[in-house]
Amino acid sequence: MTIRIARHAVRSLQCFIAAGVLLFATAASAYQPPASTPDEADLSNHNTYRNSDGATVHAPARSRSGKVPEGASARCRDGTYSFSRHHSGTCSRHGGVDAWL
Repeated sequence: MTIRIARHAVRSLQCFIAAGVLLFATAASAYQPPASTPDEADLSNHNTYRNSDGATVHAPARSRSGKVPEGASARCRDGTYSFSRHHSGTCSRHGGVDAWL
């Protein structure tokens, strides 16, 4: 009886781990980074930063034309547009995310 319960617990744990790995892989592959770069002439600044993947990303900036900049991933609560490639930390110094684009 004890062995049967232990086997069931191990199988349940294996299924739980497999489901977690599948969920993580699906979530990681669901996000696609912006395909294009913004028009620098339309942005209020030309600053960049290095993200957690080591990629250079345009820093949040305001749009001079009022249009959503090419490649923006979110609009921050302070009116700037973010070009972040990850949800974590997006607009963190700009009042948080107002809308995902």
